[in-house]
Amino acid sequence: MTERLSHSLTARWPALPRVRTCITTRLGGVSGAPWDSFNLATHVGDDAQAVAANRAQLEQQLDCQPAWLQQSHSTRVVAADPALTADADAQWTASSGIACAVLTADCLPVLLTTVNADRVAAAHAGWRGLADGVVENTLAALDTPGDQILAWLGPAIGPQAFEVGEDVIDAFVSQDDSAWQAFEETAQPGKYLANIYQLARMRLKAAGVQHIYGGDLCTVNDRERFYSYRRDGETGRMASLIWLADGN
Repeated sequence: MTERLSHSLTARWPALPRVRTCITTRLGGVSGAPWDSFNLATHVGDDAQAVAANRAQLEQQLDCQPAWLQQSHSTRVVAADPALTADADAQWTASSGIACAVLTADCLPVLLTTVNADRVAAAHAGWRGLADGVVENTLAALDTPGDQILAWLGPAIGPQAFEVGEDVIDAFVSQDDSAWQAFEETAQPGKYLANIYQLARMRLKAAGVQHIYGGDLCTVNDRERFYSYRRDGETGRMASLIWLADGN
């Protein structure tokens, strides 16, 4: 797929051509500061008309209809439905023309497709959702063996910017001792740097997913392109979308 929305990104992975992706940046919209300018979230204090205009621009330039979620760091997964704003943090579809969308500004967007491109999914994986099993629940909804899944990890807070406390380590290590590998001690007692990309890869591999891509974009350090809640506090949200086009 070529970029159809100005300033957007696409997943770099060997998915079949009918699997389409779009990862928006903060550029190209109408929202004013501090949400400037392509904010797609309705819950961050931005002007509702500006958000509606940004979403309309997105829909006009993509050959799909986005399904939006009311995200709450849960592990709930739903079938994508553009007519609803479901209370969930992940969604999947086997229908063409419906985009699974998740909103992020430091949390990790995880895009998934089956190798034969008959189902796709998107998950919003902050550290809490990741620890609680949102990725595993999304894989279960796809109902496909892990070795027949491709995963792409989108823009998120990078390992040199994600300082956490011992509660975050405990959430992962209590389930898997090897999760310690994804944390690095800092000079401040009780504080660690967390690699959310590594944690996601570990969870995906444990679920049988062998083909994992992405994981090299930091929202905190790339101020020009990405929103970051950790960096800015009041800010907008980017969208990561995945859908199936008509045909094979």
